[in-house]
Order: sequence, then C-alpha cells, then structure tokens
Amino acid sequence: MRRVTWMVAVVMCLALVLAGCGIGKKDAGSIVKDLDHVISKADSYQASGSMILHTGSQPQEYQVEVAFSPEHFYRISLTNASKDVTQIVLRNEEGVFVLTPHLKKSFRFQSDWPENQGQVYLFQSLARSIIADKDRQFTTDNDAYVFDVAANYQNEQLSRQKIWLNKKTLAPTQVQVSDANQNVMVQVNFTKFEFDAKFDKDFFQMERNMTSWNMQTLPTMSDVKVTDADHPAAGVTDKDLTATGGQSDQSQPTTSTGTKTDATKSNAAASKPQSIGIIEPSYLPKDVVKQDITDMKLGEDAAVLLRYKGKYNFSMVEVRPQAKSVSLQPGDIVDLGFTIGVLTGEDKKTLTWTNDGVEFRLTTGDLPTNEMIKVAMATEGQSGK
Repeated sequence: MRRVTWMVAVVMCLALVLAGCGIGKKDAGSIVKDLDHVISKADSYQASGSMILHTGSQPQEYQVEVAFSPEHFYRISLTNASKDVTQIVLRNEEGVFVLTPHLKKSFRFQSDWPENQGQVYLFQSLARSIIADKDRQFTTDNDAYVFDVAANYQNEQLSRQKIWLNKKTLAPTQVQVSDANQNVMVQVNFTKFEFDAKFDKDFFQMERNMTSWNMQTLPTMSDVKVTDADHPAAGVTDKDLTATGGQSDQSQPTTSTGTKTDATKSNAAASKPQSIGIIEPSYLPKDVVKQDITDMKLGEDAAVLLRYKGKYNFSMVEVRPQAKSVSLQPGDIVDLGFTIGVLTGEDKKTLTWTNDGVEFRLTTGDLPTNEMIKVAMATEGQSGK
C-alpha cells in the first residue's frame, strides 16, 4: 500500500513539473489544426459586438451584427452609434444586397462576396488569415489564444492584425487591425458569438430587412406583405439601367392596392428632393487636382459633379436621392470602414456609397481601386460647403 501511494505521489509530482515546463500545453500548430476543423464544420453562427474605427480625425463606433447560415447566406448589420443609421449587407439565393433601410435604398448585384475578400468581423476571414500565415505569432492571454498575423483587406493601410480566440470554443472575442506603424486602425470587440445558431425562414430575405428597420422586433412574412411595386429591384434588368452609375430611377413606393403609401416624417425627408452641400475629399492622389464643380440633376434630384484631373482622372457625383431600388451590373462589396460601398465595372469603374443621406458615385477609367478607396474614405467627416 505504501509502495502504491509513493508511486502515485511521484506521478503527480512529475505531472506538475511537466506542466510547469509547458509540456502538455497546446502549441500554435495544434490550435491551427483545431481551428481548421471548426471552420470546416461550422454550419452557422451569430455574433454581435462593437467596431471602433481610428481612421479619421475622431474615433467612430459602430454596432455590428453578423449571421451565417448553413446555406452560406450572410447578414451583416452596421449601425453608427452616434447617428443611429443602419446599413445591412445580405447574401441569399437571389444575390448580394446592400440595404440602407431608413432611406428605402437597396443595391442588388451578383458577386462572390465574401468568398473573394476578407472582412474583419467574419469568422471565416479571421480563421483563414490565421491558417494561411505560416509566419504567424502566437501567445496566450488569460482565457484566449492570441494570434498576430498578416492582414489581407482591400484597404492597403491595414497590414497586421491580432486576433483573440476563446480557448474553449475558438470563437473570436477581439480583433485589432494595425497599419505599418503598429497604430490600431480598427478594433472589433465581440460581446456574443454563438455557433449552430437557428434563424427564421425569412431572416436573410431583402423584404424583411427593408421593412423592419424601424420596428422593435423583426416581422415575419405573414406580418408584412411586400409587393413587387414596393421593391422593384428584383425585376429590374440591365435594359432598365441608365448611364449614371448603372442606376435605374424608380417611382415612389405604392401599396398592394396601387395607392401612394402614407409617409412618416422620416420617410418624407428621405423622399423629398433636397439641396446638397458640396463635400470634397480631404485626400487626393499625388499630382491630381480639382478641375471644376458643376450643378446637375439626376432625375428629380439636385446633384453636383466634381471632376479631378492629373496623373489620374476621375469624377464624383453627390446627390441626396429619393427612395428607390437599384439593380447593378456584377460587382464587389468594398468595406470603407464607416460604410459599405459597391464597386462595379471593369475598364470604367464606379464606386458607389452612401453616408449621412448623401449618395456618392466615384467613376474613373484609370484610378486604381486602392486609391478609389482612399478618396472615398476621405469624404467621411467632411462638412458640405
């Protein structure tokens, strides 16, 4: 009996010594294998948290909600915490939608997003960046594994990112994306992350998300009847597109009886033509100068056209549009940080985005995409003149 007790004591001491030396702890390689397994079997997830951008003169905070379904549908909601403005990105069986519900504005286009580009708030993007970086740095922080890896985003200013993963589930808890000088430009804090989430049948449908922005709870399809007249984007064809950025003007929404809808104050403000202050970007590429500014009309909307020339040539249209739905050519989503943009065209490219009720369309034949993104981001925080 004494011999058995002595042997047990020796084994326990040895285990403590090995643990103290780090033997038995998971290394980066084994965690990466586990992470690869998690991402391959993750049929769905739902997450929420906050995102803080340090790309402008003042930090901007956004509330972020992310949903991913077994059908590989996505729903991302970005809400500006100070302006209470929400933008939604959907991917479903009909394509990819960028929605601005409070303006009743929707873009619909065909794209491989997000398979063809990374997003800082998507679990797949974060996991793949850890798996792909063979020079990854690894450490631990209380209940989290921390990976320092290369960032692979459209914004070339973002070069590195630190990703915190929960030790038990490997779900992300925090992300910090830095520039080449190790300045944190984007920070995401997940307050909730749930694998194997369940969603209502219409959770990823455009109609539900366009009509639920001002309701306390999302309606079911039995609660809201949406007609083709309410959301004509699905029926718009390439033949309907005009030459102004691929946009098709639509009439004011009607009810199923064909009568005009009763507008609330916010909807009236969104649909009423408004004058626009000229917003000029705080950044221009080297050897590019402003050529001129021209007042113009887009349908019933007052707009301005800014033209720039030099090493690169491009124009930017600014308009406060009436509520309308838009169908676009094949394109890609562009993450501008403060909002989501849509990039269309090949030889002649157009980047379209909305901020504070103003729609911007930057069109060029020679300006590189990364410079288009810089110019677009430089309109944030600029007051109209």
